[in-house]
Amino acid sequence: MATGGKINMDILSDEIFDVLCSMCKKNKGKNTEGEKFCVDCHDYFCINCGKIHSQVPVLAGHKVLDKSQVKSGTSKGLPRAPAERCDRHSHKHIDMYCQNHDNVGCTTCMTIDHRSCKDIFYIPEFIQNKSYQVASREIQTKLKASAKTLAVQANKFQQDKQSLLKRKAELLDDIRKFRQEINDQLDRLEKCSIDEIENKFKLLEDKIEEGLKQLQEHKAMVTSANDKLTSPNPNQAELFVHVKMGENAENVANKLIEDTKMKITVSDIEFQPDKKILQQVKQNKTIGLLTEKTTKTADKLLQITGEQSYCVNVKLDEKNCYITSACYMEDGKIILADFNNFMLKRLDSHNFTITGCYNLPGLPHQICKINETQVAVTLYSKQEVHFISVDRQMKRTKKIETDFDCFGLAYANNDLYISDLTSVYIYTMSGRKLKQFSSDQSGQKLFCTIYSLAVSKDATRIYVADGYKGLIVLDNNGQIVTKFDGQQLRLVTYCHLTEAGSVLISGYKSNNVLQFTFDGQLIGEVIKADSGKSRILSVCCNQQMSKDVYKQSK
Repeated sequence: MATGGKINMDILSDEIFDVLCSMCKKNKGKNTEGEKFCVDCHDYFCINCGKIHSQVPVLAGHKVLDKSQVKSGTSKGLPRAPAERCDRHSHKHIDMYCQNHDNVGCTTCMTIDHRSCKDIFYIPEFIQNKSYQVASREIQTKLKASAKTLAVQANKFQQDKQSLLKRKAELLDDIRKFRQEINDQLDRLEKCSIDEIENKFKLLEDKIEEGLKQLQEHKAMVTSANDKLTSPNPNQAELFVHVKMGENAENVANKLIEDTKMKITVSDIEFQPDKKILQQVKQNKTIGLLTEKTTKTADKLLQITGEQSYCVNVKLDEKNCYITSACYMEDGKIILADFNNFMLKRLDSHNFTITGCYNLPGLPHQICKINETQVAVTLYSKQEVHFISVDRQMKRTKKIETDFDCFGLAYANNDLYISDLTSVYIYTMSGRKLKQFSSDQSGQKLFCTIYSLAVSKDATRIYVADGYKGLIVLDNNGQIVTKFDGQQLRLVTYCHLTEAGSVLISGYKSNNVLQFTFDGQLIGEVIKADSGKSRILSVCCNQQMSKDVYKQSK
């Protein structure tokens, strides 16, 4: 606005009057009329803020104009420049407009974000001879409607929060009630065990008391017989009688001594606790399962509305990508297992670019998410499961070793579900084997060739993608819930559980993806077979973020 040391008064005159003090508006939230204008700052100030501005040493050389110094009106007829400051670049005013994106910003914003746009305008020039009063009223109406909707939604969230807290209290109360039921049953078992001991010892005590009574009675008889023999008695006939009575008393006493010998010593009596009860309690991580009711959306067939292909090759690749598995994270990352290049790749699902890689000591087969920043992966023909941090710098955090070649992998309820080709194993996170499922109750083998696993959140369903037997659904005891081996699905390679609770199964030879219910009932075909596209190896679905289904092919 200053040229050759002179101020263009025509342009400034309209910009000063009826504008707000920038400092009051920004720092105090007040709408105070601007009485001063700094040519160098291109800012408006009230009287007080103008004094503060002049007292700052670094701003002492700035040109500040008063109303009395500026003529009203303008020769160019341009509207006043906006006084609104840019949120990103606070030292700049929002005075530029990009017509291509229908967005406003400061000059820096336009330079950074709209460098390729052709229709960039200085706002006072763009709106010259245009009236936005009607548009202003319309947007005010829309903003009021939006504010009302936001208020309604916020109120709903408050109600949902209260309902959530109420439900939490109810569930905690259910836990306490169930714990009391367990305590009551333990008290009953304890009482029964105590009663059993009391009855047992009462019988033994009664037996001892009865024996003691008989021993005391016969002791008196033996003492009496002995006394008669020791007293002087010249009568030989009576002495003979006393001898025979003494012999009889001795025989009876000896027989009683033999009969009253304890058959059970105190040390022979033991209490053997039922360790199955303790073992069952130790195996359980909680006293119940926290589940979410499966909603009807889980049974609604997913719809594919469009398709895009993205290249996930990186410079470090020595071979063509061969993606065998994928899982998505809450923050939008998708972790890919590149089999051919011994690598995990982190894909940004917003712009579909690779943002990180991690080299593995083997061929990655299946990935599963452990938490928001960590995944686990099996290595083909290796007896290992590796845990990889995928946040920022990708690195291994630990590994678990098994005694079999690891293929399928899933995680639920703080347990790992691992498979070789013919068995499913359940492991703790510390690497201890809990269960193994290989055969049914009749001894028949459950599986032929396991490619991948999935497990429901509550761990009540295990989904097995068997290449030649199709989809096999088990309960957490290894019993078959249902099986699907229809012709619509040939050479099953991958199974994925959606957030809504349905199951996606990919077929390599049928080259399609089918959707199943929580219990393994067919819903329909999500991705139809098409001989013109690459073979589908794996699939993952992110309904929470973008409603997209991502299919991986080689």
